[in-house]
Amino acid sequence: MDDKKNELRESTVAFALFVSDLCDGIKGCRSYVDQVIRSSSSIGANLYEAKYAQSRADFVHKLEIALKECYETEYWLELLHRKNKLSDEQFVELNAKRGTIQRKLIASITTAKNA
Repeated sequence: MDDKKNELRESTVAFALFVSDLCDGIKGCRSYVDQVIRSSSSIGANLYEAKYAQSRADFVHKLEIALKECYETEYWLELLHRKNKLSDEQFVELNAKRGTIQRKLIASITTAKNA
């Protein structure tokens, strides 16, 4: 297994757990909290599914779904931040972690499409 793939998979797991742990302390906005937990954990779930893709096209498709979930997570984080459920510091930290994963997914998609 490629170290970069392992690193990305581990990043998505760590990110989902970090989001979940942070959301455990949020009171109110239950629907937003549930959505951000779902979308943040779905990034890694789709990345794991890509490991067992049936073709290169299926592999790329799974990565693209993971990327879409990454963008959705950005949206829910922004809503929680605007509702003052996440501090500026928490929002910046979460968004930085999410952005790193996003850039790695984009690079992986580009590489897979050009291979």
